[in-house]
Parts: sequence; C-alpha cells; structure tokens
Amino acid sequence: MVLIGAPSFIDLSKPCEMETRKIVLAYSGGLDTSVAIPWLREKGYEVIALTMNLGQPVDLEAVRAKALAAGAARAYVVDAREQFAEEYIAPALAANALYEGQYPLSTALARPLIGWHLVDVARREGASHVAHGCTGKGNDQVRFDLCTAGLAPDLEVIAPARVWKMTREEEVQYAHAHHVAVPAAKRTPYSTDENLWGRSVECGVLEDPAIEPPEEAYAWTRSPLEAPDRPAYVKIGFEGGRPRTLGGEALSLRELVERLNRIGGENGVGRIDHVESRLVGIKSREVYECPAATILLGAHAALEALVLPRDLLETKRSLEQRYSLLIYDGLWFTPLREALDAFVATTQVRVSGEVTVKLYKGSARVVGRTSPYSMYRQDLATYSGGDRYRAEMAEGFIYVWGLPTRTWSSIGSKATAKGPLAAGTGIPR
Repeated sequence: MVLIGAPSFIDLSKPCEMETRKIVLAYSGGLDTSVAIPWLREKGYEVIALTMNLGQPVDLEAVRAKALAAGAARAYVVDAREQFAEEYIAPALAANALYEGQYPLSTALARPLIGWHLVDVARREGASHVAHGCTGKGNDQVRFDLCTAGLAPDLEVIAPARVWKMTREEEVQYAHAHHVAVPAAKRTPYSTDENLWGRSVECGVLEDPAIEPPEEAYAWTRSPLEAPDRPAYVKIGFEGGRPRTLGGEALSLRELVERLNRIGGENGVGRIDHVESRLVGIKSREVYECPAATILLGAHAALEALVLPRDLLETKRSLEQRYSLLIYDGLWFTPLREALDAFVATTQVRVSGEVTVKLYKGSARVVGRTSPYSMYRQDLATYSGGDRYRAEMAEGFIYVWGLPTRTWSSIGSKATAKGPLAAGTGIPR
C-alpha cells in the first residue's frame, strides 16, 4: 500500500543530534551535489551517495569515484535503464503523456524512479534522511520531496542548495576549500539533464524567449537544415500498446528507444522549444531534444485512432492531460496515478499493429498504420464500388439526431432580433 503524507524537514542551522546520522544523497556529480557532501558532513551526517544510470552519457564509475573523493562514506551506482523504460516510460507512452501538449516529461518522469531508489537505499542503510541537490526555484524539488512523502513520510528531507544561500562562485570557493574537484574547463552557459526519454536544456541565452536557440544548445539532434535529403522510414510494431519491434526486429523497450533516439536525431527530429508553466508559478523557457519520444508518441496515438471508438478516444484524451499534469507536479506515488494506469491499461488491449513513420528534416509524420483490430472498414469508407454503407438510412438518423437543435430553434425563432445578431439567440437580423 502506498502511504501518502508530508515529509519531515529539519533545522539545518543546528548540527544533527539524531542517533542515526546517515543520509542518502541523490548524487549527479555536478557542483551542487559535490559541494553538498562536505556541507552535510559538517552538519554531522554520514553521507551515502546514490547515482542513477538512466541512459545519460556519463562515466558513472568516475562519478562514483568523485563522490568518494568528496567525502561520501559509500557511493552506489544503480543501473535502472530497464526499470525506467518498463515501469515509467511504458505507462507514460500508453497515456500519450505530453505536458502542455509539447513536453514528453523526460526529466519529470525520471524523478519518481530516483526518489524510489533513494528511499530503498535509505531503508537498506538504516538512514533517517534523504537529500537532493535541487534549488528552491524549480520543479524537481517538489518531485523529490513528494516522492518521499508518498513512499516514506517518516524520512526527513534535506535540500542543501535550497537553504545554503551560496552563489555559484561561492560554491566553487567552498569546493576548493574542501578539496572537492571542480572541472577546470570553461563552464557551459547551459544547464542540462539527460536520460533515455530526452534531454532538457535551459539557462544562458535560452532565458530570453525572443532569441532562437543556437545550434550549440543541441547535442542529440542535427539541424534539420543539415539532415539527410532523403527521408528515413521506421516501422514500429506495437502489442497491447507497447512498442515491441523496430523494422521487424524484436527489441526491449530500452533498446528500441535508444535506436530511435539515434535515428531520429540524425534526421533532426525531436527538437522542442517551449515556454513552460512551472509548478512553482514561474514561466520558464525550456528546450528539449526528444527524438524517440516524439516518434513513439505520434505512432502510438495514430494506432489508437485506428482501433479505438470515438467516445473512448475522447475520454482518454481528457484523462491524458490529467496524467501528464500529475507527472509534472510530482504526484507519481498517489492513488490517482494508480487509478489512471488501470484505466489506460484497459484501453490498450487492442492497441496492436504496425505504424510507419516518415522522418524528414525535423518532421516525424505517420504515413501508414495496420492492425488486426482496425475499426477502419474500406467497404464502409469507400466511395467506389462495393460500398456496404446504407446511405438511405442517413436521412432518418439526421432527423432524430437533430431533434434538440430543431426544437430549440423553433422556440427561439419567436424572439425579436435586435442588431446584426441577437444577443444569446444566435438569430441573425
């Protein structure tokens, strides 16, 4: 059973006086979390670092070594790529999850998985605290805190960067004073996050929404102008709403996503420039690269349109928006998400078949779809010979369907219109 409650927060102005002083830190290897290790040790905590492999192109063993060099008592690296694909990406894809109709929720979707492992390691280590490197301005602080609330409300949460009030320059000075390695290379102006489902980019010139993102901000995708002059076609096989094959070859979801990221990126597919409504009330300009997500979400939605009836599609589309919002808002470990997953699962039973997607200079367009459960009937839709549609029945159907409209109009016609259009009546003068 999932427990829902509020996590505890502690007074960081005082040293830790708890009998158990272990704390598990979500460690990325960046400046904030590296500085957090000695900072937490000064507060009296034994720091256990946890780094997740979610498909980001980073030397994770080097990150682990860096955590130990910074003073962590132990440092764990967990390869959760398969779990991320099967337990997080798959249900989000089945729900066609797109925040504000644009963002495939790549970063947001990874946070509950990291939060789950934070709690898991805390339990194994007998820790009473977890920590993360989020500031007080973004969405991720909410997501990590609420993961703890949903899974282990007895654990206390610390967010050093939210309270220490150091500038980046002061963090660098603190790191040097505590013998924490800081990259010597010139710092990129961008803040990035990467995993299997996408890459997010912010800061620098991107903070001005009037300026086109420069090419240097992108890493996964070619400029559409430099993409191949010939289109590439990918054929994706679905079974029960899940992608199973690519070009007829059976692949795990992780492998399939990795391949589509590469193929889509080569063709300039997956660039998203979005002015986003953050949960904390700030408008933020975000740039994303999500080639596989763009291709798969389009293909999946097209297959659903082929096999699901209109009323179910319309109901599901409205719930997809709610599903996307709860992921974005950090509410993964809640009864609502479990209930929506159950609904979505029932809609996916017949979502099987193949979808062909044409990739060309930044676009990903569905150009073909087949399914043994297709509701498309050529003998009904055709205007050629062999038409089985009974057109003579249409007049009676239209009469019954239009009765409310006809009745409303006949009553309203007694009103006297004033002006070009009578207010509230829809009756022209």
